[in-house]
Amino acid sequence: MLIIVVRFTVKPEFLDKFKVRMAQQARESLEREPACHRFDIASDPGDPHQILLYEIYADEAAFNTHLASAHFKAFNTETAEWIGSKAVERWIGPWAS
Repeated sequence: MLIIVVRFTVKPEFLDKFKVRMAQQARESLEREPACHRFDIASDPGDPHQILLYEIYADEAAFNTHLASAHFKAFNTETAEWIGSKAVERWIGPWAS
């Protein structure tokens, strides 16, 4: 499994639009990509402009399929100017216990 963690800082004037569009992106990813197993969105309770995504894909190829999808490209283009910063982390898991 490949776990993707994305941290966004959203510009204040775009926060409401970003929340709506991000929820749509999560739904589309889960509905259209069988190898996307989880797509959670969270915000910092002390700073709502800090948004965290937690996504789980079957493997690297599944994530690459996500990045190449029309719905991701549309989201990325539409929201580019709304975002102050973005950091993407890749994690491998889960570990066996």
